[in-house]
Amino acid sequence: MNFQKPKVKAPSYELIHKTKNIIDKYSVNTICIESACPNISECFSRNSATFLILGDICTRKCKFCNVKHGKPNIVDSSEPKRVANAINELGLKYVVITSVDRDDLSDYGVSQYVKVTKEIKKINKNIKIELLTPDFHAKKELMDKIINSNPYKLSHNIETVESLYKNIMPGCSYKRSLKVLEYYAKTGILTKSSIMVGLGEKKEELIKTFYDLFNCGVKQISIGQYLSPSFKHHLVIKYYNKKEFDELKEIALDIGFDSVQSGILVRSSYYADKM
Repeated sequence: MNFQKPKVKAPSYELIHKTKNIIDKYSVNTICIESACPNISECFSRNSATFLILGDICTRKCKFCNVKHGKPNIVDSSEPKRVANAINELGLKYVVITSVDRDDLSDYGVSQYVKVTKEIKKINKNIKIELLTPDFHAKKELMDKIINSNPYKLSHNIETVESLYKNIMPGCSYKRSLKVLEYYAKTGILTKSSIMVGLGEKKEELIKTFYDLFNCGVKQISIGQYLSPSFKHHLVIKYYNKKEFDELKEIALDIGFDSVQSGILVRSSYYADKM
């Protein structure tokens, strides 16, 4: 297996320390930390972070994910204001808000997304907000509330090809995720999705997924290498090289996507502000 570990430039300790201190000060969670993202140093050095709301315990058990799963805590009513204050102190102009799955809640966490978005806009109405949401079981009345909060961009990750869902993403549905993305896209709000490679998918399955996403109205797509967080998680079946990522990018662009990020360390929120 020929795989060269990617290298990233070591950022300034002071900048990372400052970002971490603000995150700790307001007791907010970031997907950067919870998912053990390989880009954490680079993003923190750019004063960029993806905020994880609704706690840090997920009700689903996806085999690729490093976020804890189990029984979540009650929803924290102070969280929206704390997230907004942290964003303000960090001086961010573009923010990504995502969450764990909360199948234990009657609205699956939608109301917290709306409250967080509202609090951020109170502080600065010019901040661009990307909401990277769960599937909310594709319930239209819940997705309408997300849409009506008027974010700059709506995202939902397809994660992998359809044939791998049953094994890798129990509790999730490929077709349901497509329904969510199609519903988001029909509003005219910029819509994005993300997929990992290296989980055992075939090339033709990837291309089919690209077409499925594009036909749902998705305009932007991120393609990144799956890197197993630990030996307890799903194994990496294949490491893609730069040439293969470049080829996947060209295929996606030829299909018609407006913007494509494709590379070993690309993740759904990687350089989200630049797409």
